[in-house]
Amino acid sequence: MKLFGQLLERIIDRVNVNLRSLGFDVRPYVRVMAEYRYGGCSFACYGLSTYHPIHLQFDNSSLSGSYFLGRCKVRHSVLMRSDIRGDELKKKGQIWEIDDIRIPLYHDEIITIRNSFLDTTLVHSNSHSPESPEEFPIRNTVAMPYANIHGAPIEGSFIGTFGTVDLTCVHNCVIGHFAYVLAGEVRAESFPPGTILLRSGGAWEFRYTYDPAVLDRYIRHEEGEAPEGLFIDFAEPYEDAFAGLFASARQGVYPAGAGSFVSRYAVKRGETSIANNVLVAQRAYLENAILHTGSNAQEKCYIIDSVLGPRCVAAHGAKIVGTHLEEHIFVGFNCFLHGTAKAPLTIGRDCIVMPHTIIDLEEPVHVPANRLVWGIIRRAADLEENSIDLDELATGSGDVRMGRMTFRGDAAGFVRGFRDRIDHILQENGAFWDGHDEVSKGHSQNMKYLTFNIIQPYADGDAEGLYPTIDIRPIG
Repeated sequence: MKLFGQLLERIIDRVNVNLRSLGFDVRPYVRVMAEYRYGGCSFACYGLSTYHPIHLQFDNSSLSGSYFLGRCKVRHSVLMRSDIRGDELKKKGQIWEIDDIRIPLYHDEIITIRNSFLDTTLVHSNSHSPESPEEFPIRNTVAMPYANIHGAPIEGSFIGTFGTVDLTCVHNCVIGHFAYVLAGEVRAESFPPGTILLRSGGAWEFRYTYDPAVLDRYIRHEEGEAPEGLFIDFAEPYEDAFAGLFASARQGVYPAGAGSFVSRYAVKRGETSIANNVLVAQRAYLENAILHTGSNAQEKCYIIDSVLGPRCVAAHGAKIVGTHLEEHIFVGFNCFLHGTAKAPLTIGRDCIVMPHTIIDLEEPVHVPANRLVWGIIRRAADLEENSIDLDELATGSGDVRMGRMTFRGDAAGFVRGFRDRIDHILQENGAFWDGHDEVSKGHSQNMKYLTFNIIQPYADGDAEGLYPTIDIRPIG
């Protein structure tokens, strides 16, 4: 594994030189995670369909246990159990609009990963950078376990365990563990663990910061050590359930309603039922789960002893246990909703559960309809300073401060934008397909035509764990 060690050093040096102004060293994190979690000679796989333009290039990289869909180039990088999902990349001939400027695309967009270390990381959506509309770059970057890079071109940065960057261009930043950043563009900033920041230029800003003493119970990641906490204790035991699925590329069909797609790389156990127009992505875990029409469970979602009503969105990394979602509810990235038989959780229709929210119940809780929910909730009384009626927020005036949350700016624009985004997600996933109209088809219909293929690394010698140079192109 001589060459693998050299590759790690290359990545560490490239990232550290970008973070020198922040005084942050990625070496202790990369070294311990490579030792603790590296899958060695585990194979990778890629999906193939006529609905998703393909061009895959791999050079001097380790791709252990990772999944690829669409157009992607990986050079001088280590990817471990990561999902590089290019089903929403922009296509040649498309007109991309940003700030009232119409930009025609002359090439199919491609994800490029270079000099980076991604551990159990999701990459999805497309570039939201006007400077690179046809490229979604991830360069000189380290992402720790269960991180999300969603529509976020990123360079010279570090993302901590369970961290998320969403629709944001990120340059030379440190995103702490369980931090979430949606801010358009950030440069040379450090976001402490548990920071939840949503910002739209000068229009509005939502900010919440977890009490470090509270957050440490759920996730902590010290320099030179493996991550610890209840989130890790919850997620890690399920990893073995996926290992068997990724051991082959055979096709499988799970009973589901019309227009639904259940990835063969998802786990389905117990009394699980799936209605029409439902998307269940790879690495989703369902056990005694009921998913009603138009709902979806994205990568690294866990739906256990729970019901998702019609048109509910479980975003990437959401954990939903002992919970009943009524209808048209958004559960954001890496949320942790944990009810029990004695303390069940029900959430009323049209609610928005903000990304990285923790609901870990000590008593039964019902969240009324049409609420915005954030922070940490253990009892019904916690809703008083960790939720607000969406219409009340939208029609109010002035800044809002509730507990550790502050909101400034155009609340009506914030609520309208969030609701529009939820409907866009549902549309992209095919939740509204009528069974006939080609235009309303989405991922849950188009994914049905995927086939899967395996690629494998060198099994011994200096190049053990690395993949040969591979170039996979479409016909013609």
